[in-house]
Amino acid sequence: MKINGKHYRSVWPTGEDAIGIIDQTKLPHEFATLTLKSAEDAAHAIRSMQTRGAPLIGAVAASGLALALRADPSDENLTATSDMLRATRPTAVNLAWALQRIVDAVRNRPRAERAALAWREAQAIADEDVAMCESIGRHGLALIREMATQKKRKLNILTHCNAGWLATVDYGTALAPIYMAHDAGIALHVWVDETRPRNQGAALTAFELGGHGVAHTIIADNAGGHYMQRGQVDMCLVGTDRVTANGDVANKIGTYLKALAAKDNGVPFYVALPSSTIDWSLNSGRDIAIEERSEDEVLKLTGRMAGGGLATVEIAAPGSAAANPGFDITPARLVTGFITERGVCAASEAGLRGLFPKNESKAP
Repeated sequence: MKINGKHYRSVWPTGEDAIGIIDQTKLPHEFATLTLKSAEDAAHAIRSMQTRGAPLIGAVAASGLALALRADPSDENLTATSDMLRATRPTAVNLAWALQRIVDAVRNRPRAERAALAWREAQAIADEDVAMCESIGRHGLALIREMATQKKRKLNILTHCNAGWLATVDYGTALAPIYMAHDAGIALHVWVDETRPRNQGAALTAFELGGHGVAHTIIADNAGGHYMQRGQVDMCLVGTDRVTANGDVANKIGTYLKALAAKDNGVPFYVALPSSTIDWSLNSGRDIAIEERSEDEVLKLTGRMAGGGLATVEIAAPGSAAANPGFDITPARLVTGFITERGVCAASEAGLRGLFPKNESKAP
């Protein structure tokens, strides 16, 4: 994706001893990049959400583990660093999947070869993510084009959180079909949920869509059902941090409520994901660990002041406690279908197995 005319991925190598990322905590008010030189740097960036999005944190963690092996390629460091990075975000399965790929690539290999092998594998993970997201975009474009042909008018698509290029290495998952449809000349408009409490929709998705020239409107999280009732939403399109074998979906808190409203109003609800987000080891969304984040994200907000500076302010009644689950579970029965790099399928084990039969016995 381009920023001010320059192409960026969301993570990139800077030589062979560091990686660059976009500091997403500063968006949309400031575009800044960071250089990560160690696994500890990568872990901090993931924990603090300087880098975020299920596919992206997997790619960043993989590079972080590769950097750790440059300093110490021992089995002990491989295990300890992998475990440390894995613990940074418990819900997104891509993190564990990517780290396991690095471990498998270097296991039983000579110590002197491990760092180079791990670095190559980490870059392969990033390149594969780009290819998968591009393919997701093409398959989603076909759905949007078919709907546009049927409706014969501008389409209104609702999305939640950020599942664009900032959440992946490039293109995005749920936003990739939107970008491709826009570029193909299909008339569309996107309802962007603000996505409290971190406001990734208002800050990141709107930043992306605006930069690409896609018509969009930010709405309060609770407004989606209203627009569905009014017939002003033709499709819901979201990403996901983990999909279990039966088709249950873990995504940013609030996704479940959108799926319920879509079901009640007959609005198609699609989830876009690369196969690395499927957790074949879990049979139900009830088994997914849900990350509980800081209550400060609920009790405070950061924004730009009239004078241009940034400030964090308290917005809640003093002394009140807050709960802050980062994700919720949308049951497969509420999902119209999955858009993957291999095509569109039903939100069920049979649907997933039909596209990914080789994963019958694999788990992240």
